[in-house]
Amino acid sequence: MDLKDKIRNVRDYPRPGIVFRDITTLLTDPIAYNYTLDRFCEHYREYDVDKVLGVEARGFIFGGGLASRFGVGFVAARKPQKLPFHTIREDYELEYGSDSLEIHIDALRAGEQVLVVDDLIATGGTLGAATRLVERAGAHVAGIAVVIELLFLNGFDTLEKYNRYSLVQYDRE
Repeated sequence: MDLKDKIRNVRDYPRPGIVFRDITTLLTDPIAYNYTLDRFCEHYREYDVDKVLGVEARGFIFGGGLASRFGVGFVAARKPQKLPFHTIREDYELEYGSDSLEIHIDALRAGEQVLVVDDLIATGGTLGAATRLVERAGAHVAGIAVVIELLFLNGFDTLEKYNRYSLVQYDRE
């Protein structure tokens, strides 16, 4: 299955010159969604994953499904002040500004193997923050899985030490 056929391209969103890769069309197709989860499971089957960490918000959609398939717990990496208990926080830079991610302080245990999941990697800032949260908690990053990789932004270059996997790549907007 060619997942690019299931992703809608929205030109000039959120601003002129940008092509937004919209996964909502993939999500409405149960065959495409399950195919996506199957591909991730096949790739990370041998990695003894203990937890799946999904990055807010679209990473939750894929991360929750993967955690269920692996029979492991799910960890939500959220924007600041969205989690009700004590958290650890990691700041990161965006193309235009900065942001932060948080996880509960008791979400991960030392030594656990954690698969980090999001829908897309652009510059790598968000996923870099997620991997730092995993490591600060004493756990290990088993890998990073994304549906879409924007190759022209070189986001995975900043995460070379990890097992990285993307299903769909775009060379240019």
